[in-house]
Order: sequence, then structure tokens, then C-alpha cells
Amino acid sequence: MSFIWPVMLILLLVIPLCVVLYLRMQRRRRRLIVSYGSLGLVQTAGRQLGTRRHIPPALFLAGLTILIIALARPQTVVSIPRVEGTVMLTFDVSGSMAAEDLQPNRMEAAKVAARAFVEQQPSSVRIGILAFSDSGLAVQAPTNDQAAILAAINRLSPQRGTSLGQGILASLNVLATTGEPAERLYSNLTPTPEATPAPVPPGSYRSAVIVLLTDGENTAPPDPLAAAQAAADRGVRIYTVGIGSAAGTTLHVNGFTVHTQLDEAALQQIAQLTDGSYYNAENQQDLDAIYDNLNPELVIKPEMLEVTPIFAGISIFVLLIGGITSLVWFGRVP
Repeated sequence: MSFIWPVMLILLLVIPLCVVLYLRMQRRRRRLIVSYGSLGLVQTAGRQLGTRRHIPPALFLAGLTILIIALARPQTVVSIPRVEGTVMLTFDVSGSMAAEDLQPNRMEAAKVAARAFVEQQPSSVRIGILAFSDSGLAVQAPTNDQAAILAAINRLSPQRGTSLGQGILASLNVLATTGEPAERLYSNLTPTPEATPAPVPPGSYRSAVIVLLTDGENTAPPDPLAAAQAAADRGVRIYTVGIGSAAGTTLHVNGFTVHTQLDEAALQQIAQLTDGSYYNAENQQDLDAIYDNLNPELVIKPEMLEVTPIFAGISIFVLLIGGITSLVWFGRVP
């Protein structure tokens, strides 16, 4: 246990002084009893009270001690159960996401479902937004601020080519800097840190997931399967969401005609490598259902918590017990 205001503990020096004062009062009382020993009433009262007369003052001193500790604002490590996790919404913003096989287009359909998912999450779930085309760009670091998350989603728009590997690796980098356990990334117990993280079982890092929304058409390095393996080695699951249809559609971009279609095989492999799941979202209803199934887990997390109210409540309770017993036995408050 530690204290936010430890200087207040100096007041505990008052307690021994109160004990000394009480003992002096008891000695004086005994002298008075001896002096008036011929009065039978005094002797009888002393025999009837016995050690009971010391209980209320002892309760008052105990209550005062606990109250002084409360003034120092104690804090301790408490294991708190809570729904917690980090979800990286990783959006493909390549030019093919402008295809209209989902209405009004793939990008807008994905954004609508993402907004609905964000609004359903408790404040203990951090959500990050990452956009990627032929490179990874973190649009919003993981946060509990829903307004900032929704604003980041609204800013997304189709850009250039597609690099699934860049999107996965950029998402892993964001997780590594915003809460992934350090022991999964490197060891500082040896003089020289490891160059690469020691692999862990896929899916073992349960408090974070990557949701990869893409049509799956990879057109730029690095190899997406190698990036997926890096995620699996860190225990991070990837849920791949196929946006579009396997039949595909034709786009007209800058005078060129391009046929784009969903690459389900690549997305299935990525999900399988990381112990995640693949979903085919051919319409808005399917996409909404996908997000409904992505729920962070209940975890027990040690946190430094201020316990001042607990100590204050106990002190008031003890003082009340002392006052009640004194009133019942002696008709007064010590």
C-alpha cells in the first residue's frame, strides 16, 4: 500500500498522546476512588463497570487512527474485473474500395458498419483506426473517445493500390506501442534484447484483435501471409472481412477500366494463420452481424486504485459503534 499524501500520516503522532492522556485520566480516577473509598456507591460503580469502561475510548482511538490513514489517501493494487481490449479497425482504402457492388460503395458500407460497432462498445474498449493502401497510415491511435474514433472513420476515402501486409504490420506496430505486453515483444532480462519476439501460440493475446476490412486484392509488398505469421507469433488474432463479391465489378479510373473482385482465398489464409475468422460481407446486414460477434473478453487486470472511501467509511463506522456503546452504557459520549 502507498499514499498520495503521506505527509498526513504525521497526524498519527496524536494517537500516542491521546493514549497517554487517557492513562493519566484513569490514574487520577483511581486516586479519587481511593480518596472517597468510604462511599460505597463509588466502589460499587467501579466494580460494575470493570474493563467495559475502556471499550468506547478504544473504539474512538481506533476510528481516529483509521480516519487519519484515510486523510493520507491510501492506494493499493486491486484486481478489477472489466471488459477490456484493443480493437484495431484496419481499413483498405485502395481505389478498388470505390466499387459499387455494395451500396453506395464498398468503402461507405464498411464505414457505416464500423460506426455502429464503435457506438456499441463500452468505454473500457479502446478502438484504433488504421487506413492502408500501398502503405500503412495510422489515422487514430487506440482510444476510448468515441467522438475521435467516429471522426477518423468519417475521414476515410479510397486512395491508391493495396498492400495487405503493410496494413497488418502497421496495426501490429500500433498495438505494440499502446498496450501489448512487453514480454511478447522483447526481453529486457538479458544484456542484449532479442531481435525478434519469441513466438507464442496464435490467439493467446486475447485482449487485442485486428479487424481487416478489405477486398483482398493484394497489389504491393510485403507478403501478406508473412505479415499474418508475425501477428500469429504475437498471439494477435486477425478477423478478415471480405468487402465485395467474388464475381467482382468493373471500375473506371482515370480513363482506365479495371475489373476488381474479392480474393477470399487470401483472407481465409490470413484468418486461419492467426486463429481468427473470415467473413464474407456481401451486403450491409452481413457486415453488421460480423461486428456484433466481435466482443472483447472479460479480463482481471491489476490496477493501482485509491481506497480512501473504504478507510473513511470504516472509520465512521467504528466511531459510531464507540459512540453508541458509550451512550448505552454510560449515558454520554466520551
